[in-house]
This record gives sequence, C-alpha cells and structure tokens, in this order.
Amino acid sequence: MKATYIEYKDTNSFSKTLLAYLAGDEGLKPYYGNNPNYEGFEKQIALKADFAHRDVLVSSLKSQYGDLLQDAPEVAKNIDLLAQSNAFTITTGHQLNIFTGPLYFIFKIACAIRLAKDLKGKYPDKEFVPVYWMASEDHDFAEINNTLVYGKKIIWDVPGISGTGKMDTSSMDAVVRQYIGMLGLSDNSTKLANIVEEAYLRGRNLADATRVLANALFKEYGLVIVDADLKELKEVFAPIIQEDILEEKSFQAISKTTKELEEKDFSTQVHARECNFFYLTDEFRERIVKNEDGRFEVLHREIYFSEEEIKQEIANNPERFSPNVVMRPLYQEVILPNLAYIGGGAEIVYWLQFKANFDQYGVPYPILVPRNSAMITDDAVASKIYRLDLTFKSIFKSTTALQNEYVRRHTTHRLNLRDEWMEFNAIFGKIKLRAHKIDASLAPSTEAVKARLKKAINNLEKKLLKADKRNHEEALIQIERVKDKLFPNGGLQERSENFATLYVKYGDDLIKELIKHFNPLDFKFTILY
Repeated sequence: MKATYIEYKDTNSFSKTLLAYLAGDEGLKPYYGNNPNYEGFEKQIALKADFAHRDVLVSSLKSQYGDLLQDAPEVAKNIDLLAQSNAFTITTGHQLNIFTGPLYFIFKIACAIRLAKDLKGKYPDKEFVPVYWMASEDHDFAEINNTLVYGKKIIWDVPGISGTGKMDTSSMDAVVRQYIGMLGLSDNSTKLANIVEEAYLRGRNLADATRVLANALFKEYGLVIVDADLKELKEVFAPIIQEDILEEKSFQAISKTTKELEEKDFSTQVHARECNFFYLTDEFRERIVKNEDGRFEVLHREIYFSEEEIKQEIANNPERFSPNVVMRPLYQEVILPNLAYIGGGAEIVYWLQFKANFDQYGVPYPILVPRNSAMITDDAVASKIYRLDLTFKSIFKSTTALQNEYVRRHTTHRLNLRDEWMEFNAIFGKIKLRAHKIDASLAPSTEAVKARLKKAINNLEKKLLKADKRNHEEALIQIERVKDKLFPNGGLQERSENFATLYVKYGDDLIKELIKHFNPLDFKFTILY
C-alpha cells in the first residue's frame, strides 16, 4: 500500500479538545502528565521502574491464555518478559464488539504494536509489550452486539446479562453463519471464517472468544490480551476499592477537574458518581449506592451492606467490585507496568478528567496517545479522486461543497455576480447620498432596498450554479459516489465498517500494512491505498 498523511484539523472530524491536546494547548497541560514524545517516554519509564505486581500479572496472564500459548510463541515470550523489571506495556482497550466491531478496533491494536516496536528501536535495553485490555466487565451489550459488513448490519439479538465478557456465545451460531455468508469465496474469506468459527462456536464466553479472535489476528506481533475480571488482579486493587467507596475520593477529584475544564470551554465526556463501582456476579452488574442510613445498596437487587460488611466483602470477594468508566483507567494502571494509553478521540478527552485522581492515589498517570485514524481505499478510487481534480485533503469537505467547487473550476461561464454587485453598490452609495440630502430619515429605507437586492443577487448566483451543474452532471455523480465510498453514511469509514471487507481483499497484509504505515507519535490522519 501507499500512504499519505493529513493534519487531523483538516478532516473536520475531531473535537476541539482533542485538537487542543495535540497542539499542546497551555490550558490543558495541568490535566495530563508526560508529553507523547520520546522525551516524555524517558520520564515515564522512570516513573514505572518500581512496578510491584509483575508476578501476579504474569501468572494471571498464563492462566488466562492456557493452551493458546502453545501456538503463540511471540505472545508467550512477551508474557515472560513482563516478569522483568525492564519490561513495560503500551496499552489500548476496547469493548468486546462481536467480530471486532468497527475498523478502529483493529487500528487501536495496530497502533499499540507499532508504538511498542518504535520504542524498542529507541530504547534497545528495554522491553515494550503491546497490550489489548478487554472491557469484559462492561454491560452495555447494545453497543457491542452488532457490526456492519458491506453496509449490512449483523446483530446478535439476545438479552444482555452481567458484564458482557461473561456472556455465553453458544447462541451465536446463526449470527456467525450470517457473518461468514457475507465474506464470499476466497482463501482469505475461508481463513477468516475459520477464525470466527473457532472463536465463537466452541462454547466459550464472550471474553474468551474475543481473546481467541484477537490472538489469531495479532499473535505474530506478540500482542498480550488482558482480561482484568479476575480475583487475583482485583486483590491488588482492593485497597483503592475500599478507600474510594468509603471516602468518595474519586468523585471529589474528578468533579473538580470536570468543572475546571468546562470553565475553560473544553468538552468533558464523563461524570463521576459518589460511588464508582458496580457489584458484579455471573447474573448481573448493578450500581452500588450509599443510602441515607449509611448502608450500601446494590440497586435493583435488595442487597445491602453496612460499612463493616462492605469492607469484609471487598476483602473476601474483590472480584465482585467492578470499576465504572472513571475508575477502570486507575485499575489498569495499578496492575500493569504501563507507559501509555492509546485511545480514540473521546477516550483521550475523558482521560484528561482523571489526572487529579491518579495523583491523590499516588499512581503514575500514563502518556495519552491518540490512536491512529485512517481511511483505506484502492488505486481505482485514488485515480478517480485525481481525475476529478480533488485531493485526499479536499475530500473531507461536504459533497455539496466539492460539487460547487468543481463546477466553478470547470465552467466556461462566470457564475459569480461580484463585479455586478460592486456596480450596484456604487449606485446605491449615490442613491443613499441623494436621499440623505433630501431627508436624512430616508437612509434606512435605502439600506433596506439594498439588502433585498443583495439577497436577490445571491439567490440568482445559486440558480446560475445549479443550472451550470447540469453541464457537469457526470462528474458530479462521480464525486458523490467517491464520497459515499469513502464516508459510509456520511461518517468516517473507521467508525462504521467492519474489517472483514478489507481482510477478504488483503488478507494478513492488511494488518502488516497498518503497522508499517502508522506513525503513532506523528499525529496525522493516515490514508492508505
């Protein structure tokens, strides 16, 4: 593949707050730690040098993987490396979308792999392990139970229960067959079909199925997949669970930061609660709240704890306490020797709300790295873009704007009435002067007539443009088709389409090309063709 890169701001697709972060806006600097550059990584390595939980992490990972490691030597090697004091992780995370969901799932992981590789080149005496953190405790099943292949939505239509990672995939036979039926007949489609069948049709829960799928795609790059929904990992986090539930420390710190950011006119994504934990079992995941009588209640379940009882429950069963969106990042950084978190635009924005919480618990705050965003097309579309006198930068404009610009560039007629308006304007200047001499109060009437004429001329310009569009109808249709191809449903390709359509076309080369062309610390939108 070939690659070209454009500035994120030129895509008109990312938030003001994310662009401010990339630009190093002074107003945001109190809300993040080390900068996303090599100098920042040197400082971050020093911060994480005394990470204390390597043994429990490594043993937990080996237990999670089980027999999968027999066919994944690079993964096994990286897990072993995590036992060493010079090994660090580069982490991205995502929900357990069926069949990986939108393309950016793949992009996130490819970015983590490339950044780990780049850091190894820069610091050869250190080890850098790419990690995919599975959001297995998330319970928003409606967000992950579907994917889009060739524009067709495929849905696993069953009731969601508990954390999605605990869900049984035995009911996925029909949805797997539907997905495979979209892939066509080729060596690549057969390979992908075999991968998804192995993942989802062998009686696994969704967390294990997602591990099998992601491992099949990324094992040669040593990607380590973490499911943190385990007792031994929650035991490491238990002191913070207890302190936060009893003292509401995260609520206070994050609420203060949220207010400050909003006062500076930066967007915020999440809001902390007084208690930021759910109670998790195999059957349900429900919020914990503190009642006026001082007891802690598990909503909708008639389960109550006194302060002493909840302390005992945390000590005996920490796995039942599931962090929400504001506490999950802290949990991640407590149990991983992590240097950086790679996230989408919205994720980076809400991570900016958390630094004060990290600081009060004495947990190093990771470097925030916006994931690579990309668009993937082919030479046929690229050639069409150039034949239409467009560029990869200009195609981010609206279809109407591109069509209007094309007509103005290629018309044989002068479609704007700027010169005529200047003549009218001069005439009205004389009329206004004459009216003022007769009666000064007539000046507003003259301006009103002038405004009506200006509006009429603008409308006439639009009609001229519309009429001349008929002379370029074929080219304008081609512009519309290119836009529809590159921006399905009017949005970025990466936010809707599943990777299957590209995998069928490129096979394993798809991921190789992403890793090759992504530049995680360059912060530009990537276009591959």
